[in-house]
Amino acid sequence: MTVMNTTLAALIAAGIALPAWAADNGYQTPPAELAAIVDAPRMPSVKLNHARDAMLLIQRPGLPGIAEVAQPELKLAGLRINPRMRAASRFSFGAGLSLLDIASGKTRAVSGLPAHPRVADTLWSNDGKTLAFSLWGDKGVELWLLDVASAKARRLGDFHLNAIVSGGFDWVGNQLLVSLVPAKQGPAPEKPGTPAGPNILQSAGGKVSQTRTYPDLLKTPYDSDMLDYQLSAQLALADKNGKLQAIGKPGRYLSAQASPSGQYLLATTLLRPYSTLVPIDRFPNRTEVLDLQGRSVHVVAQRPLLERMPSGNDAVPTGPREVSWRADAPATLFWAEAQDGGDPSVNAAVRDALFLQASPFKQPPHKLQELASRFADIQWGRGDLALVSEFWWKTRDLKVWRARPDERGKPAELLNSRKSEDRYADPGSPAMVFNHDGQRLLQIGADGDSLYLLGDGASPEGDRPFIDQLSLSTKQSKRLWRSQAPWYESPIAVLGDGKRALLAREQKETPQNLYLKDLSQTDGFRQLTFFPHPLPQFKGVQKQQLRYKRADGVDLTATLYLPPGYDAKRDGPLPMLMWAYPTEFKSAEAASQVTDSPYRFNSISYWGPEPFLARGFAVLDDPTMPIVGEGSKEPNDSYLPQLKMSAQAAVDEVVRLGVADRDRIAVGGYSYGSFMTANLLAHTRLFRAGIARSGAFNRTLTPFGFQSEERNFWEAKDVYQTMSPFNYAEQIKDALLLIHGEADNNPGTFPIQSERMFQALQGLGATARLVTLPAESHGYRARESILHMLWEEDRWLDQYVKQAKPREQAPAK
Repeated sequence: MTVMNTTLAALIAAGIALPAWAADNGYQTPPAELAAIVDAPRMPSVKLNHARDAMLLIQRPGLPGIAEVAQPELKLAGLRINPRMRAASRFSFGAGLSLLDIASGKTRAVSGLPAHPRVADTLWSNDGKTLAFSLWGDKGVELWLLDVASAKARRLGDFHLNAIVSGGFDWVGNQLLVSLVPAKQGPAPEKPGTPAGPNILQSAGGKVSQTRTYPDLLKTPYDSDMLDYQLSAQLALADKNGKLQAIGKPGRYLSAQASPSGQYLLATTLLRPYSTLVPIDRFPNRTEVLDLQGRSVHVVAQRPLLERMPSGNDAVPTGPREVSWRADAPATLFWAEAQDGGDPSVNAAVRDALFLQASPFKQPPHKLQELASRFADIQWGRGDLALVSEFWWKTRDLKVWRARPDERGKPAELLNSRKSEDRYADPGSPAMVFNHDGQRLLQIGADGDSLYLLGDGASPEGDRPFIDQLSLSTKQSKRLWRSQAPWYESPIAVLGDGKRALLAREQKETPQNLYLKDLSQTDGFRQLTFFPHPLPQFKGVQKQQLRYKRADGVDLTATLYLPPGYDAKRDGPLPMLMWAYPTEFKSAEAASQVTDSPYRFNSISYWGPEPFLARGFAVLDDPTMPIVGEGSKEPNDSYLPQLKMSAQAAVDEVVRLGVADRDRIAVGGYSYGSFMTANLLAHTRLFRAGIARSGAFNRTLTPFGFQSEERNFWEAKDVYQTMSPFNYAEQIKDALLLIHGEADNNPGTFPIQSERMFQALQGLGATARLVTLPAESHGYRARESILHMLWEEDRWLDQYVKQAKPREQAPAK
């Protein structure tokens, strides 16, 4: 925190008065009512088995300490690696396991786990009788098995997994495909004591390429050697007794997936040369089919280094991509391939083509379908049924087709066409089930001619999730169930023959729990879990979904929270914290749609604005800030006018309702919401203070695009400059609190963004504070960091909002 201390010293020397808390050092703890939110019990996570007769409940512990978060970490080619564990860095684990039997509703605790377990990834077996899971031990990532019948867990073998680019294990029938730390691998490369020479970047010229500002790139030959060492893994098959059968030799595997038949592996391996300009997902690689001895059977693709890509969000690499197994066939490859050179600026009637190639891979691939836009997804069902989705970002056009993979020559049928941002028109997503091979397939109705669709049910009255049954022959949907007020109910799975469903249900003051629903009855609910309210002290929080218009007629939505017991007539307007995140749209109609539901549980998270209800604030959460670009117009060409209109409309609405004091409103946000916060303080006087977490403020530092902006800086200089609050720092007259993780790994939000913004504000005499959190990434993880974040925000809001005196004149709009 040297920058902060030096700045404070300079201010003190200049005789400038500071709040009593401004010079505090070390991690601080907020008032008890805020700390209680950080340490509140966390809801278990739930995982349904393939047979759909049991669920795994994973108990979640409290936040990790800073000592754990600050442990050594390698930052290589966009990866963050825990070198001691040979795994991707992670800090969220399960602290205990239990099993819930759906038929009886009984729960059994799992025995056999070590004290203080750290459960990482979990995977049900195909028959639902066994669960495989990884557990972080003292010397590495271990593989464990849980027997459902006895509810006992045991470690499998004495090997350790390499879990850097995947979980490190997958089921193949009754065996497990594992990625192991090589048994005879030597020590890691040693970092040279002295440099071997300069590190050089060079451009050989060529077409304009869209390259974002990626973090954690390779810099030196040592980095490349360390990446090789860390990724090196031995593939093997492990039976349930832990006996291993090695598959080939160790390699730098990026992925390995068994065919549904279990006969082959589809493996992608990393190739040199590496790059210091782009992350690992653009490095050269080879995708090939291997047999179970590790021998190459068929090379699908060998992709070169991708340092240059066409510009635009619809750009893709050439050659086979999205290579996978067809889930409803024993061993058939599937992939998509660009037909326009991957360049969206090229005029082309066909953008992508989809291909299939069956084992033994001797016959040429056959074309499944041609697409007018980009391939987005495929969901397999059977020989005459697969759902293909295509999408074009520029127009937000989304189409879903029915393909018939075994009926060559038969054209695909269009099932749905809409704008992706039109939530009201979303027909829902197809329900999926697992077959006996553990493959995820479309859930087909008992009539053989229908699918089940699960949707959010967005509507003018808020989200009302539903279950529909879609007839494939008539393309008409029948509504089987819909969430009913005053509950918010969301479908998890359709069970059996479509007469029952597993639902998650919640109300404003009732936390989410799982229920069985008989779809033939109006009621017909049976509760399966009984998770209590994690923060009973927040019972009585008042919530209201607001609808209001901004000056250009676009409808806006927000969720208003008021403290328990508050009465506007009796208590008058409150200080308010407004928390938002802008979103781009291509139509005002889509931007005007209602989001969320007024019946959701009043979940109070330390990460959002709601904790400050406990400190006497009203909270306006997620007031929509749409940035609309109709037709050929780009949304960001009018970013500032639209942002200001949306903020003005939100302020006017809460003042009209009598719940907020116009002179005591703060605005805050995270990431792009942080960018928004600085812009609102620079271009309005609507707010007395701002909180900007992990943001970017100077768009010239992200010159090849940001958020959804496709143009580079040199194509849209005025847009980049106008949108950058750094350029208008001299106009910021209200207090701005900047918080940033010192190890931010998000493209575009490097810590230098907050550092330079603070330096500008400090030099211009503004009221500002920069807090950088050691070892923290784009999101903060350590308990000490979260507590300190709340302490900072509480002090800032108290000093500059709650205690603020009325402005001498009305704020400029």
